[in-house]
Amino acid sequence: MSALLEVAGLRAAYGASQVLFDVGLSIREGEVATLLGRNGMGKTTTVRALCGLTPAKAGLIRLAGRDIAALRPHEIARLGVGLVPEGRQIFPNLTVAEHLVAFAANRHGAADPWTAGKVFAFFPQLAERRHHLGTQLSGGEQQMLAIGRALTANPRLLILDEATEGLAPLIREEIWRCLAALRAAGQTILVIDKYVERLIELADHHTIVEKGRVVWRGASAALAADHGIWHRYLGI
Repeated sequence: MSALLEVAGLRAAYGASQVLFDVGLSIREGEVATLLGRNGMGKTTTVRALCGLTPAKAGLIRLAGRDIAALRPHEIARLGVGLVPEGRQIFPNLTVAEHLVAFAANRHGAADPWTAGKVFAFFPQLAERRHHLGTQLSGGEQQMLAIGRALTANPRLLILDEATEGLAPLIREEIWRCLAALRAAGQTILVIDKYVERLIELADHHTIVEKGRVVWRGASAALAADHGIWHRYLGI
């Protein structure tokens, strides 16, 4: 099966400071993959480059066979990349319901598309707060809303940057259950998070970056078997 997302030789910089050095990764349709590493090692910059928010200086970014490296963020989103950003970035002047209709689309003809109603069924807590403003939600509810908002665009690839950062343990468990359900439904996912044990349970394969370079990649079984990798690159 060919890759839905293919990245090779990706370089990115902020001004004169180069951050990514020939990063590569590949995700097939229906897979869950992770991007791992300590803070400041280039994970978020990689995500920003994939979404067109930080332009790539060199390299290949291909989605479903199409080169998207030079496209603008809204063009990449329309092609099927949905982002749940670090920090959630909920709009303070929109209600929960308004968030879920603002960017709703089914551009790729999903047979059972995500709608606001389907998101409310998936996250009942949001249904109870549908008329609340985004700023009136707890951190966990905001994360659910950020995921739901991305899903209503019916993305081919869903990217979650720091999926459970800052969440209480019970809410983290809810997010992990959500991601497992999305995987079971066939959603292709790239996730960044620090809870390696849970990611091993969830994901098919992993890519670790250090100082903007890929230093390890492999399947969950290989990562689970070698805790030396965890200590060397993940600070656990």
